[in-house]
Amino acid sequence: MRRHILYLILLACFFITGVPDYVNAQKVPHIENLPRYDLKPYHFGFSICVNKMDFAVHPVPNYHSFDSLFAIHVTPQWGFNIGIVSNLRLGNYADLRFLPTLSFGERILDYTLKVGNKTNETLKKIESTFLDFPLLLKYKSKRLYNVRAYVITGFQYSLDLASQAKKKARNNDLVKLQANDLYYEFGVGFDFYLDYFKFSTELKMMYGLQNLIKYDGTVYTNSIQRLNSKIFQLSFLFE
Repeated sequence: MRRHILYLILLACFFITGVPDYVNAQKVPHIENLPRYDLKPYHFGFSICVNKMDFAVHPVPNYHSFDSLFAIHVTPQWGFNIGIVSNLRLGNYADLRFLPTLSFGERILDYTLKVGNKTNETLKKIESTFLDFPLLLKYKSKRLYNVRAYVITGFQYSLDLASQAKKKARNNDLVKLQANDLYYEFGVGFDFYLDYFKFSTELKMMYGLQNLIKYDGTVYTNSIQRLNSKIFQLSFLFE
């Protein structure tokens, strides 16, 4: 996790400081598309995203005391998002953004268990359908012709419509998660000003602050002290 955060920070520094030199080196003509676009008090658009959903698993300190449990691993999976973009101008270099989004994805918890004299892997697939409500602050670099770099940060509330928390599992076949979560987000991106609209690419990391696991007295939940959501997202925005 710390490595991913460091990568994003380095990317942000590169985008903010390196883009001007690159653009100048390419000698882009002084022709600006949509020259008054950033003077609008607000504007709207939509987003299409791909995500990679993951978990940060914190086992109980003595989870090896469970006679049958050897290890717990996570297999992240790819998913996708679609959303609406609403942007409020705060100044020349800052915007406030609200992006309600519908997200689809899944994650797999992989338990290595001892069965008799052998070990066996038990996979628990957890599917999620989120309603996401992020409120973000966007800090932008100076526009250079038709390109602008930015960093973005803020918080997001998510409601998992596919949560199994209130359902009764049969034969312990479910690992149930809480439906509500709060995320901290940080990302970097580029704005490209085209003839008729602005196109943006954005790489973002989201880290859940809530412990999602719902304890049901089984080895699959009682062996986990804390389970946090991690999501990496690549977004394409049309505004």
